[in-house]
Amino acid sequence: MRPLFIGLISGTSMDGVDAALVDCSGPEPRLAATHTGAYPEEIAVRLRAAARSKGECGLAEAAALDAEIAAVFAEAVLALLDGARCDPDRIEAIGSHGQTLLHAPDARLPHTVQIGSPARIAALTGMVTVGDFRSADMALGGQGAPLAPVFHQWMFGRSGETRAVVNIGGIANLSVLAGDGGVTGYD
Repeated sequence: MRPLFIGLISGTSMDGVDAALVDCSGPEPRLAATHTGAYPEEIAVRLRAAARSKGECGLAEAAALDAEIAAVFAEAVLALLDGARCDPDRIEAIGSHGQTLLHAPDARLPHTVQIGSPARIAALTGMVTVGDFRSADMALGGQGAPLAPVFHQWMFGRSGETRAVVNIGGIANLSVLAGDGGVTGYD
């Protein structure tokens, strides 16, 4: 396994994408480099309008934004690697959260929409890309934030001690870390 991974995330501010190059060759992951790429203003305006529409923006607009956001994410990956002087062949995989357009965990049939196609990111970068992390969590009855609780457990979990971690962002997350190793997360 190549021990280098790239993580991509964008927040509810819808102003751009953060990219992180993580070296997993040692006993602990190490942040090797970061890059922040701003969304072009025209895309940011359209994203905010689509998110405010609560799913009424239209399929054609959502699909166009999906492709455009993927291109911005791919550009961030390439800029990250260029800045780190890292050969793309050294990357095992990219993990992309995508940009949330709609998140309805309390709906009769809970659903969520993240755009920024992992398939397009893979095509534009030539790297394996995984994404759509929220959908499976919601299908299993979760709130659609499966990664934060796992990270919180790794960082803050202690055997025999129950803890809670609050991540205050555009959408806050609460992780309950049970002393027996169990973890539960909520948005």
